[in-house]
Amino acid sequence: HESPKVFYRSWLCRQREDIFRSVPHQRATLQDNYNTPRQSFRYPATFQQLATFRMNEAEQNFHNEQGPPVFRFVFTGGPCGGKTTALARVFSFLRERGFEVITCPEAYTLLSSNGMSAHLFSTGGIDTYIQSAVLDTQMALEDSVKNVLKARGKPGVVLCDRGSMDNTVYMGFEKFEEKLLQARNTDIVQVRDNRYDAIFHLVTAADGAEKYYSLENNAVRTESVEEAIEVDRRTQKAWVGHPHLYVIDNSTDFEGKMSRLVDVICKIVGLPSNLKRRSRKFLLGNLPTDVDNLAAALFPSDILYQVFDVEKVYLQRSRSSSLTSDNSSNKDYGFIRKRMVIDLKDGKSVLGTTFQLTTVTMSGGEMIEQKRIISEREYATAYLSRDPSRHIVKQRRISFLYKLQSFTIHIYQQPVSASNLAILHAQVEQVEGNGEKEVVLPPFLDVERQLLSSAEDESKYGAYSISRIE
Repeated sequence: HESPKVFYRSWLCRQREDIFRSVPHQRATLQDNYNTPRQSFRYPATFQQLATFRMNEAEQNFHNEQGPPVFRFVFTGGPCGGKTTALARVFSFLRERGFEVITCPEAYTLLSSNGMSAHLFSTGGIDTYIQSAVLDTQMALEDSVKNVLKARGKPGVVLCDRGSMDNTVYMGFEKFEEKLLQARNTDIVQVRDNRYDAIFHLVTAADGAEKYYSLENNAVRTESVEEAIEVDRRTQKAWVGHPHLYVIDNSTDFEGKMSRLVDVICKIVGLPSNLKRRSRKFLLGNLPTDVDNLAAALFPSDILYQVFDVEKVYLQRSRSSSLTSDNSSNKDYGFIRKRMVIDLKDGKSVLGTTFQLTTVTMSGGEMIEQKRIISEREYATAYLSRDPSRHIVKQRRISFLYKLQSFTIHIYQQPVSASNLAILHAQVEQVEGNGEKEVVLPPFLDVERQLLSSAEDESKYGAYSISRIE
């Protein structure tokens, strides 16, 4: 069960021991070679056969945990939302900027266009088997394509035409979890949060751009305007809880919609962008003191939400600088984040955990964030390099959708100096030259005021400032 690299090294050690015992005249030569610097090391002739065990370039790239990032993005939404155009637009845009890009086709369309048509649903209970086939096909395509990009050894992006959670739109969340996930010995955290770096929900044209809604460009599409809006709403809810869910609505024309999408992606992969602010923040007051049952007390019954506990650890400057760029400024920093999904039934139990690395750099006066899902082992390694001059920030977070907008409430638990501070983050994209988009605030929250980008507000309410040990 050893990897080729580990097997090679252990085999080499055994051969060295055999030679030291049985070939005395080779000991000096072998010892000299073994002690020379790695760049000048040469194996004795008896070791030339080991070359067959050495990994090739693709294998080295694939097993290199510190290699270039490979992002996996989901494009989803209701019918006629612009997914096909968006996939083509983003594919070309990223390719032109040096990324290796591969698109995964929609699994259901792939299967239905090859014979798995609607007449099969006449058999009672077959929907579970069809959705199971769709899920297996989708995930197998995504995993295989990501492996290819990782072996390539260059920055890569997998563009997924829909993702794992879209199955819940047609079979329900509970049935999806019971029939599909439990049978595969996995859970929502693994197939949603750990699997994808970002979710882009393109709102159907039936909601806000009705005159452009059409059934002509997709043979599988059969929904009326009302049905399309209903499917769109269910699709949004399917992804609530993912840390990077972006709802791209029809508040602008179609070109504006595509521009906003591309700008968000630029922010994620670390490219310059026209987006001047990715979220707007509001100070909240008068929250219930019972943190475990806070969400249930706050939200109306028709609002779907997810609850998380977050641990944010800032890294030492030397490590964060090496993770960003060679010419990082004093404002560059990095942090790791552990995000635990909380069971809504008791408000305490942890259903699963995801880990993420974020690097923040300044380029031309613009702040650029790059985020990447990492493993638990990578998190533990990075944790050893945490910045001792900063607190570990702990928060309870509640994510939800309201009026086609994505919101997250951040409630500080540590450090003690910021305990119970509550800030509402609104994911509202602002493109340069288009002015600010109005935020429709949820009426069930007590919003005191909007937080500004001023030095005073940043010093009081910014997580980076709050983490500083005085």
